[in-house]
Order: sequence, then structure tokens, then C-alpha cells
Amino acid sequence: MRFVSFAENNQAGLGVETEDGRVFGLNANDSGYPGDLLTLIQNGPDALTDAARILRNGREIDMRRARWLPPLAQPGKIICVGLNYVDHTSESGFQQPDYPTLFARFSTSLIGHMDAMIRPRVSHQLDYEGEIAAVIGRGGRHIPKDSALDHVAGYSIFNDGSVRDYQTKAPQWTVGKNFDGTGAFGPAFVTADALPPGCRGLRLQTRLNGAVMQDASADDMVFDVATLIAIISEAITLVPGDVIVTGTPAGIGLARKPPLFMKPGDICEIEVEGLGTLRNHIADEEPAGTAAQETRIPAMN
Repeated sequence: MRFVSFAENNQAGLGVETEDGRVFGLNANDSGYPGDLLTLIQNGPDALTDAARILRNGREIDMRRARWLPPLAQPGKIICVGLNYVDHTSESGFQQPDYPTLFARFSTSLIGHMDAMIRPRVSHQLDYEGEIAAVIGRGGRHIPKDSALDHVAGYSIFNDGSVRDYQTKAPQWTVGKNFDGTGAFGPAFVTADALPPGCRGLRLQTRLNGAVMQDASADDMVFDVATLIAIISEAITLVPGDVIVTGTPAGIGLARKPPLFMKPGDICEIEVEGLGTLRNHIADEEPAGTAAQETRIPAMN
């Protein structure tokens, strides 16, 4: 099942995407609306199945006019993993760690498919990072690795847009990974039963203006999805709707000679087999003194 979160006239909705790419669904104020995706995930697999049936009988959504939203607008936690591909670790000048490099992202940084990724006023070093995102469906702590994938509801794509000079201002990376409008998430949420376990073998490719920048297999992860869940849950209780962003392969703009950063007008696409293609254009942040930006993500209920 492929779920799409969207907005029409600033009214949030949820749909299902068919094999031919059409989306059928309902707005939150429509009769029979089954709830937003986070609520469905919290209610378990049967709730997702029932919702998909209801949404397929809804109206067709014109996604050329609707706005794509992140599959989950406000996850409880977004836990990102750095240095999870050996080649990326090497190009970044680090030694490969034997424990995952974890950092947090906040929901205020999230944007959807086809939204603008925002290059901030204070920096021109906006970089791409194509990644696979795992969404927790069943929570817990001290989750064994051999059953960890049973806790995954599904997967999506993430562009962990990084403001590199701010990322390196301090030993930890939080600020450079959390500028507003830099965390692209989508286009769809795909349930785990539609994909290989842990996304094994799936190919990830990042393209900038059509040129391939990153090209790797999920098998190249140092810590696979099951291992990440087991290690993270040693310390942190995972709950339904939490998102684990699993790391990026080699090919980032910072490591190129000369460095290649995204600029206004660029198009960044991240394609993952079975998950689709996340596409965003780059735009500059509005100049100081202009009207404040509108809220980027409408409330889901």
C-alpha cells in the first residue's frame, strides 16, 4: 500500500496511490475520512488496510493542483544516522565508527515532495543527502534485532538537506541539519509488506539537475535497519510514527572538488526502487524584512 498526504485549499487529506500513479482519497472534512497517517500507524496494520480500502473508494485527487505534504507532518521523533555508508565516511574524512552516529531532526524542518528546499540567507552551502527513511509501527525498548523489522510500519525517502558550514560550527551537527525547509520527505509512505525486508537490495540514486550524484544499494549500509532499531532502542523508547533516517552514501557536494552546493533553480531528485522519486527545487530564503513565511505544513487535524 502507498499512502500520500496532501493538502487542497489548505485542508489536509490522505490518499492511496495506485499502480498507474493516480491518487484517490479524502480530505479531513470529508465524510468517512479515516484519519491522518500518524493516527492510522498508531492504530496498527489493520487500520492501514481498512483506510486504504476506504480511500480507494474516494475521489481522484489532482496532484498537479494539490500540495504534497510529508507523509508524517509531525513525527514524535526523527532520528538520523550519520556515517552509515563506508564510502561516505571516507569522503567525509572520518574513520568508520563501530557505533551509529545519531542526531535529531525536528519537524519544523520538513517539506514535502515538489516543495522548495530553502537555501538560507546565512549560507550558500546547502548540500543534498539521499536517504531511506524507516517509520516505526510498533514501539518498544530493548527491541531484539531478530524481530526489529516487525516494528517497522513502512518506508519513505528523505533528503537530509545539510547546511555544511553550520554543521561544522560545533562538534555536534544539530544546527546544520535543522534549518527550516531543508528536510524533504516523501513522496509516499509505502507499507513494509510491499518491500523487501529492511529495504534490502533496493537501489538509491540522487540526481542534481539530471546528473547522478549518488548511486548505491541499501545493502551497503554499515548498520542495517534492524540493527539500527535494536541499538537505538537500547537507550530510547521508540513509538509508532517515529522516523529513522538511515544515512547517505558517497557523492555529497561537500566532498567534490570543487565543492558542489545546491543553488536556486536547481532540481534535486532522489529515487529509491519501490519507493518512488522525491523531487524538490531549490529556492532562496526570503530577504530580511519581508512578510514572515506562512506555516509550511498544515495541521493534520
